Amino acid sequence: MKILLIADIHANWPALCAIRESYDACLFLGDLVDYGTDPVPCIDWVRQNATAAVRGNHDHAVAQRVNPLPGGGFRWLAATTRPLQWKVMRQSQFKYLGRLPGSRSVDLDGKRFFLVHATPRDPMDEHLLADAPGWEARTRSVDADFICVGHTHRQFHLDLGRKQVINPGSVGQPRDGDPRCAYAIVENGKISLRRVEYDIDATVRQMREAGLTGEALDVSEYVLRTGGEMPVLALKP
Repeated sequence: MKILLIADIHANWPALCAIRESYDACLFLGDLVDYGTDPVPCIDWVRQNATAAVRGNHDHAVAQRVNPLPGGGFRWLAATTRPLQWKVMRQSQFKYLGRLPGSRSVDLDGKRFFLVHATPRDPMDEHLLADAPGWEARTRSVDADFICVGHTHRQFHLDLGRKQVINPGSVGQPRDGDPRCAYAIVENGKISLRRVEYDIDATVRQMREAGLTGEALDVSEYVLRTGGEMPVLALKP
């Protein structure tokens, strides 16, 4: 059985379209919206194709119409793009995001997969990278063969013995210095972290057409083309 793991699409439709893998099941690990400006086809694709999905912190904020707190960096970038999500989304899409569970367990191919956006301790907000002791502590009570997470926008795979932690990285806004769309495949119990190039020009063009302008557009393009670097001008609070 071939299982596709995706996370952190962030309203980047050209990046999602670049994934051409065949699959028997698709697991989505949160954050369909914010940062990009084309949420509608991304939400519709996950609704139609995901076998199971969980809610990310940005999904929650957009669905609940939460205004971002003041700040620089990525918080500022979310604040500039979130109103564009609200402008184009349909009510059914708000409901879909708001009704996604915070975590979920599914059984596939004789294995149990636990899905959560951030960590089991804090499903939507805790930021934990490839820290084996940290994940060991946070997954002791989780009954699963594979713990599948997102949120950090960085790919990793940790073998903890009886459990494995997989972060497929970000489809729409990688932050590990590699701008290519990131995802993972689990096939017959074997894990493969994969990347694929996508049309960044098309994403930037759509952002411009959606009404993103000035510094927000420049910063968004820089982040996409560098694989996550935030320019100094956008880091100030």
